[in-house]
Amino acid sequence: MLKVIVEKEIREILGSVKFVITFGACAVLILLSFYIGAANHKANVEQYNAAKAENTRQMEGLTSWMSLEQHRIFLPPQPLAALVTGSSNDVGRTIDVHRRSELAAVDSKFNEDPIYAVFRFLDLTFIFQIVLSLFAIMLGYDAICGEKERGTLRLSFANPVPRATYILGKLLGSFITLVTALLIAILLSCLILPLLGVSLTGDEWIRLAAIIGTGLLYFGVFLTLSVFVSSRTHRTSSAFLALLVIWVVSVLIVPRSATLLAGRAVDVPSIDELAAQKTSFSRQLWTEYRDAMGSFSAPKDIDPHDMMTHFNKFMDSLSTEREAKMKVFSDRLNEDRFNRQVVQQKFAFNVARVSPAASMNLAAANLAGTSIGLKNRFHETAMEYRKVFGDFIREKTGMNLGGGMIYVEINDDGEKPDPIDPSELPVYTYSPKPLMASFSAAFVDIGILALFNLIFFVGAFVSFIRYDVR
Repeated sequence: MLKVIVEKEIREILGSVKFVITFGACAVLILLSFYIGAANHKANVEQYNAAKAENTRQMEGLTSWMSLEQHRIFLPPQPLAALVTGSSNDVGRTIDVHRRSELAAVDSKFNEDPIYAVFRFLDLTFIFQIVLSLFAIMLGYDAICGEKERGTLRLSFANPVPRATYILGKLLGSFITLVTALLIAILLSCLILPLLGVSLTGDEWIRLAAIIGTGLLYFGVFLTLSVFVSSRTHRTSSAFLALLVIWVVSVLIVPRSATLLAGRAVDVPSIDELAAQKTSFSRQLWTEYRDAMGSFSAPKDIDPHDMMTHFNKFMDSLSTEREAKMKVFSDRLNEDRFNRQVVQQKFAFNVARVSPAASMNLAAANLAGTSIGLKNRFHETAMEYRKVFGDFIREKTGMNLGGGMIYVEINDDGEKPDPIDPSELPVYTYSPKPLMASFSAAFVDIGILALFNLIFFVGAFVSFIRYDVR
């Protein structure tokens, strides 16, 4: 009996004009999102390579590593970021690695091309969050009450059909048909990536499969919700109106309201406030530094070259001391702001998770490596690189440069010194969050989506057991 009901539901869905139109539109949008994502990734790779080449070109003509005051590193474009943009376009993509001062990422995609900030991107997350949820509502709102209005529900129960079997068959038939159709469209879209020259590693294919699975789980939430609401109403117009209100609140209002509530509940000092405090403290340290310079003394009858070396070592010790004090002060301010941000983010995310759309967004971004933690990850790897860069410069020059030091080059033979070789610089490599760590970060949100599916499935099941089919 269950098999017959499932097959009947599959035939009815596939034969409906509503399915053909909505699925056709969804399939086109899915294909378009993959195509746009692949094209954007290729463009981002070209910009990334051009930026690296320009950074190397600016080193031309330098004849001493002492002249290299800073070195720019760039966040490499990730293929999955083109499909699940997350925060990848909001964070800075360039960091000037100074040997002493703080690191700050600049040149975000939206800063460079503000038009993208206005209209955003047609990515896979948008397709799932907006389009497929409406697709599920369109195909599920009349699953029960629609059959009652048409009189087919009473006709079905003129035969000895168990209600539990009937509702289970309706849910299984709908889910199997719609998910299979979407999977076909998504798998065909995946072929676009290698055809356009976007190659994914095995790790990235696993992430993409998990993102697609999460999106289908989210689709299942609205499908089971639609059947549940349909089993609680007796008119299709009432069911559709109720689902539309639920969709607007859960998809559009709740996530944004959560951000506003978090901003009100947890006070986080702005970057400008921290910069003002750091500037004030830096001026105080500079006054102490300037006064300490007057205490320099060197042995009499010392060679001028040795005098400069001796003075640089003295200046280096003062700079190191000043830098240490500034670092302690800055780290304390940064840590306090970071801790407040973490509390604010947790508050916002926990409130937003009332909406399945927020859980889907958070899970997909964590799996793609484009979550809100992308900025911190880029900063962490830049900090690690700065240590390697500082050791390299120290090895080349024999001293810790910076802090207003003075150096003099003495060339006895009159020949022009050879230029530095930029290829000797240590290569910056961005390492995204490991796969298992990404799955761990997304686990809670995937679990919430599964729980929503279970709740609405049970709700639809129980409601239909008591439903008046007359």
